[in-house]
Amino acid sequence: MGSPGEAGNLAETVALQHLQRAGLRLVQRNYRVARGPGARAGEIDLIMREPDGTIVFVEVRSRAAPAAGAVPGAFGGAAASVGGVKQRRIVFAAQHWLMRQPALPPCRFDVVALDGERLQWLKAAFDAG
Repeated sequence: MGSPGEAGNLAETVALQHLQRAGLRLVQRNYRVARGPGARAGEIDLIMREPDGTIVFVEVRSRAAPAAGAVPGAFGGAAASVGGVKQRRIVFAAQHWLMRQPALPPCRFDVVALDGERLQWLKAAFDAG
């Protein structure tokens, strides 16, 4: 088992490949903003573009497979770990990224959750409001 950073990079790569197979194109990976809501910076794991031009800001979350005998998703699974504070940081970083674009494209916020080997793609998982 590798470090949490290595596990996160692997999860992002798995998510990226899945999204690319679905027809999305990578625009940027690991977009970071130096200052954000609270003391921590905002970050977007993947910025993708749909064939119709929609920009998709993707948060990738992963959790190890549950131990034998454990109830799957007993603590909400990977998707449930994208709470309000995390969403605000992602929205802040997305706004920062969008300010640098010549025109405001349609956009949405997706979550790709990996629970062990199970991948779940939640389109429009939350909004900027």
